[in-house]
Amino acid sequence: MYSVWQMGTEISMGEAVKMIQDKKVAKVVEQGNMILIEQSDKTRLYAQVGAKTDFPKLLQDAGVNIAEVNYRPNNSNLGLSLLDFAGLLLTGVLAYGVWSFVRAIQRQNATGGGLSSFGKSGAAVIIGKRPDVTFNDVAGAVEAKGEIKELVDFLKNPKQFFEMGARIPRGVLLIGEPGTGKTLLARAVAGEAKVPFFHTSGPEFEEMLVGAGAARVRDLFKRAKSISPSIVFIDEIDAVARRRGMDYKSSHSEQTLNQILVEMDGFEKRDAVIVIAATNRPDVLDPAILRPGRFDRTVRLSLPDVTERLDILRVHAKNKKMGPDVDMQKIAQFTVGFSGADLENVLNESAILAVRNKRKEIMQEDIHEATLKVSMGPRR
Repeated sequence: MYSVWQMGTEISMGEAVKMIQDKKVAKVVEQGNMILIEQSDKTRLYAQVGAKTDFPKLLQDAGVNIAEVNYRPNNSNLGLSLLDFAGLLLTGVLAYGVWSFVRAIQRQNATGGGLSSFGKSGAAVIIGKRPDVTFNDVAGAVEAKGEIKELVDFLKNPKQFFEMGARIPRGVLLIGEPGTGKTLLARAVAGEAKVPFFHTSGPEFEEMLVGAGAARVRDLFKRAKSISPSIVFIDEIDAVARRRGMDYKSSHSEQTLNQILVEMDGFEKRDAVIVIAATNRPDVLDPAILRPGRFDRTVRLSLPDVTERLDILRVHAKNKKMGPDVDMQKIAQFTVGFSGADLENVLNESAILAVRNKRKEIMQEDIHEATLKVSMGPRR
């Protein structure tokens, strides 16, 4: 293969053919639209050939026996010059760089997002799996569990509701402070109904690429419908469902919100898909999501009272070695304002303190110190 600077002096096609006829060449190479000639003294020449010219036939017509010529034919542009090849290589490298950059962008908000998965829901979905969490694992939240249990009946046997002409809420909005068990309750619904659970969050729909969030919404709902009955759970929905027109709301979020509403409005009567969303900022939500057929049912999860705190502590204490002096009732009374997540953290910190103090069991003083640490921070 010859580069531009190796081809030597240009001659006419007639001169090239004449030199070949006179056997004054050592090598003839057809390279793209050029004929490259190398003489026995290493002198190099080249001639332009028409795009549609059949060079071997041209030589035959001139009475040249191709078999007697050291001739390398044009093999699918095998003769691309090194300069051309370098250009193609550079283009390929740049294309790969762009592809890698876009892939990295998409992976920031989704698992597995390359160009091939643009618009694919990279949400932390549990596809085809059924959570092993049930209502028995959700301590407290008695009222919330009571309000949401009818969804389980619908998901278990949607046919009987369809035949009766009943309209089951398509969307349920869970409202509560962080740590009150919104995600756990949503998983428990799927676990009780034994249906696939698609878990994502509002921020995961957001992309640096315009339209990617809306495309991910379409893909997520398409997959949920394909294996219905199923549950789509959107945590932190306020990230994409803020009231339209707010100063800090991006157009990307509006596109994503619009697509969520379109998908929910587009549910067919027999699409057994329920959308559960969670937020701790109901005040910023767009009113459009609360219309009938969308998130027309809200379930509020408040901080647990003393009885619920006791139930939560007992659930999280099951796998821990408690000393004889531990009084769960006193702990429940002492932890006013603690969420379920806070209480779990208290017992976990207690276990860490017990190990640090080289004890074989968790003592009441460990729990007391852990409670202070969770509520006010580490001791200084």
